[in-house]
Amino acid sequence: MNKPTAHTRDWIATARTLSEALPYLQRYDGSTIVIKLGGHAMGSDEAMEQFARDVVLMKQCNVNPVIVHGGGPMINDMLKRLDIQSEFIDGKRVSDAATVEVVEMVLAGKINKHIVQAINAQGGKAIGLSGKDANLMICEKDITIAERDGERVTIDLGFVGRPVEMNPEILRSFLGSDFIPVVAPIGAGRHGETFNVNGDTAAGAIAAAMKADRLLLLTDVAGVKGSDGTVLTTLSADQVRELTATGVIAGGMIPKTQTALDAIDGGVRAVVILDGRAPHAVLLELFTAHGAGSLIRG
Repeated sequence: MNKPTAHTRDWIATARTLSEALPYLQRYDGSTIVIKLGGHAMGSDEAMEQFARDVVLMKQCNVNPVIVHGGGPMINDMLKRLDIQSEFIDGKRVSDAATVEVVEMVLAGKINKHIVQAINAQGGKAIGLSGKDANLMICEKDITIAERDGERVTIDLGFVGRPVEMNPEILRSFLGSDFIPVVAPIGAGRHGETFNVNGDTAAGAIAAAMKADRLLLLTDVAGVKGSDGTVLTTLSADQVRELTATGVIAGGMIPKTQTALDAIDGGVRAVVILDGRAPHAVLLELFTAHGAGSLIRG
């Protein structure tokens, strides 16, 4: 009997991986998974191609992905090219009329269609939308209260919005079809305004409105870290609140974990903050025992 070659062993390992994925494929059969795409996964053509292929595979396995994307660096580049000044206050972009016009152009136009094209190139059927389509995401002005010189003051961020009403019927219409919705985080105001919405916030609101099984927040860190610097693979909502109160969860991780808590309160079964730099991070999280980040449950 011939001994298996290294090449044969590689194929056997691939077959074993596929076989071991069966219970996870069954677990997520027919489920809705909202994915916030940002960071490294949008940073190169190679990463985008890999992400698109993984999303198409999910759809082929009867999982219903809904993609919500950001695009801060691309917005910065376009504002610079147009010589429009932009500033951030407490991590939020102040968006006057000129700025929000550019934000909509970049998010709902260039970036959204780039993601749609990448998914279609892998054999999928992606559809590009924004939160304005079919009034998916109705927003009001997001007012920030910050401390300045020892006093709490109200700061007007311009056309920065927070979702106050969700109408997910347009997204539900894609469930059970071949189409993969890709949503730009642009919201509609009640009086014809256009609002710039934080991508994580938009993804959380959409996941809650869809009662998604999972919300996956792709980021450029390995997950939520404990006081010793190791990634915490499983957390309860109460643990997240405690770690935030004690300062272990800090900085840019706070808005992500708050998005997770809001989504869970809204009916999402679990949220995963995962490392979008890891190859096939989404597939690792959904279809293997390994996982790829920090899972937060209620």
